[in-house]
Amino acid sequence: MEPKRPSIPLQVEAYRHLRRGRRWPRAVAAGLASVLLIWLVAKLPSEHAPPPATTVDAVQVAGPPWQLGNAEGRFTLTLYADLECPFCRAYLPRLKRWVSDNPDVALQWHHQPLAAHEPAASAEARLTECAAEAGGHAAFWQAVEWVYAHTRSDGQGLPDGLRYPDSSTAIEQCMASERLDAVIRAQAEEATKSGVTATPSLLVQDRQTGQAILLQGPIEGDALLSAMDMLAADEPAATPTNEMPADAVGDMPR
Repeated sequence: MEPKRPSIPLQVEAYRHLRRGRRWPRAVAAGLASVLLIWLVAKLPSEHAPPPATTVDAVQVAGPPWQLGNAEGRFTLTLYADLECPFCRAYLPRLKRWVSDNPDVALQWHHQPLAAHEPAASAEARLTECAAEAGGHAAFWQAVEWVYAHTRSDGQGLPDGLRYPDSSTAIEQCMASERLDAVIRAQAEEATKSGVTATPSLLVQDRQTGQAILLQGPIEGDALLSAMDMLAADEPAATPTNEMPADAVGDMPR
């Protein structure tokens, strides 16, 4: 949301000694006073002017991680997902609806391309990162939804010749450079070190207590609320659960 510009009152006092004469009727004197007042305001030092407002786009481009929901919320859900994972594709819409219904929660994405789904999974991850670099958080999630709507999943990738409809010169140049592959590989390696063994998985973090728990599989709302209650109570993290099918994580691509 665009921050409000501060209101800075401008008070200019002009003390004028006007001679009373036939050549300076009151109407003319009043007109000159108005002109002088405008000139004085225009000449005020630049430091009194309100600072330029930060644009929404400038705020949105700060990432990754790319977020959805309340960035200042108490709880952060980190979704470890693969864009070729059919379980992730089915789970994401339900998770997004749940996040929208819980105003104290932020959702953020963490790439976890599976070796069995390469090279399609990393190519699609690169597309979403390039779209986000050009358009920010909203553009990232839009690209993710587009990939899930069109991919054939399980490593088959997007149909041949299909082009991202919101592509631009900046996105195409980003895709061709492959420079964001390092970001994707780093996220995948971090997920492996964190003990993620399936996609989708969720890391639920309580920013207030500092507690966190890793839940493996597409966890539904009631289980998420129970995990949040446990973290809020500052209880020890329970053993990760797997309520529904998920794709196993293999060796990460290098």
